[in-house]
Amino acid sequence: MPPRTAARIFTRGHIFWYRITGGFIGGRFGRIPMLLLTTTGRKSGRPWTTPLSYLRDGENMVVVASFGGSPTHPAWYLNLQAQPRASVQAGRRELDVDAETANPEERARLWPLVVAMYGGYEGYQKRTTREIPLVILRPA
Repeated sequence: MPPRTAARIFTRGHIFWYRITGGFIGGRFGRIPMLLLTTTGRKSGRPWTTPLSYLRDGENMVVVASFGGSPTHPAWYLNLQAQPRASVQAGRRELDVDAETANPEERARLWPLVVAMYGGYEGYQKRTTREIPLVILRPA
């Protein structure tokens, strides 16, 4: 099975079990909390759901557009740039959010917290020439 096909199957399973159990299954990756982010496709106009790790920052949630250190941004990030209104499921809680890329001051404060949550982000940043965006999801 090609790796992309396997990744799609895994992601669909993750989303299915997360939704059906309210995050009991799939709501954590070890100690790291996970949410489901649903964006509007910038080309298709269709909803797209992606499981992502997140950091709580007061009432906001912060997600990392790392794409594993790829030289390109993930599709969900490009979707948010085109349409910043999205929805999130964090555990059983579902809410609409407005997404905004962290400004330099916010990023300077949040990046060490994100790396403390998952050290792999530091390696992803070293692997790419782009600055990995941090996205702040604010309740709408």
